[in-house]
Amino acid sequence: MISFSKSQKFLSTSTMATEAESVDTGAAGDGAVESKPVACTADSEGGPAEQAPVTVPEGAGVSCMTSDMGNIVAQETDTSSSETVDFKVIFNKQKFDVSMQLDSTIEELKAKTQILTGVPPQMQKIMYRGLAKDQQTLRELKVTKGAKIMVVGSTLNDVLSVTAPSEKELKEETKATVSKEPLSQQKVHKKVLDKYGKPDDVLPGIKNHREPLPPAPLSGMYNKSGNKVRLTFKLEADQVWIGTKERTDKIPMNSIKLVVSEPIDGHEDYHLMGLQLGPTEASRYWIYWVPAQYVEAIKDAILGKWQLF
Repeated sequence: MISFSKSQKFLSTSTMATEAESVDTGAAGDGAVESKPVACTADSEGGPAEQAPVTVPEGAGVSCMTSDMGNIVAQETDTSSSETVDFKVIFNKQKFDVSMQLDSTIEELKAKTQILTGVPPQMQKIMYRGLAKDQQTLRELKVTKGAKIMVVGSTLNDVLSVTAPSEKELKEETKATVSKEPLSQQKVHKKVLDKYGKPDDVLPGIKNHREPLPPAPLSGMYNKSGNKVRLTFKLEADQVWIGTKERTDKIPMNSIKLVVSEPIDGHEDYHLMGLQLGPTEASRYWIYWVPAQYVEAIKDAILGKWQLF
């Protein structure tokens, strides 16, 4: 069988005709790629058009042209860029039918997945035979028709639901804000501080002192549910990772609207800090026992110059 590589291969009319006649038609039954003849024609001067059948793999793109020597030649056309694959995206027991070009990247798949699931690309993990990297293509991952691709991630609503205040707590917090009562003395926060106390493994705090963010994650703190919290700042990705024992949420810094903090009454070397992930105060994610020397560095990293306005 005559085969063509992605580089151009030219055969004269007589050669193609001879090779086409010698093809073993029984090979297809042994697992070979099914082939078909393609006729290339050229008008001869004063005579009928000449035809040369060329045997090529089924589905291959072939065009015919005339060389400078007057011979008919066949040229393979690369059609791989238009190949598509149908597969399923699975997220939280939901299944979505997706069709994309095989040369699409995982980064492009994440953008499409955001529309389907509401999970920002920065907070997605694409799992297919392991963790897929953003620059890998579906072709490189060998994604085939009907394949199942798993998406792991959290929407901002999922993050907020972990520590979402009850209606009663929200009313108490609003009342305390109006009266300008210190955060640590507000009933909703005092209840948490009294219940869980000061963590044994919290980092040392230094009041009236400012330090840059440490290279290691900030740990030893806890959230409103008493779950231990660590903060990891991925400045190159513009993300802050909020990690607990159960999960790690990768929050885009530009999605955090506000950072509020106040010293804890009686422990001024530590702060109570709220990261506002939505438009209202109800969307604040509260963290207790943040070392005072890192508070300004945290605000600078998340809000930058915008915290001045």
